Amino acid sequence: MQTGSVRPSDTTIVLDREQLREVTLEDEDLMRQLLAALIEDTERQIPLLELAIRSTDIEQCARLAHYCKGACASVGARAAADVLTQLERNAKVGAMDECSTQLVALAMEVDRLRGEEI
Repeated sequence: MQTGSVRPSDTTIVLDREQLREVTLEDEDLMRQLLAALIEDTERQIPLLELAIRSTDIEQCARLAHYCKGACASVGARAAADVLTQLERNAKVGAMDECSTQLVALAMEVDRLRGEEI
């Protein structure tokens, strides 16, 4: 993965707690479990995305980004969902260098999510 000058998003909310509360009916244990599952699943997808990018598998890269984006968006992981939206768009047009940069940003956003306390 390239590291360049990638920085986490400063303008997008890392975790929309209101959305997460709504999805979990304000169950704090469920909120923690759901966030942990999202982080774990997204971390499992990162090597698959990296492989798709390295092998220039445009369809697989876009498919994985779309899947992860939906999971992140559904629980309020806004910053990660935004990065994945960009990654998916770039994958669809074959801009794999940009996808590599966004993959680094995604890893940073997952780290930021990990730091969120419920």
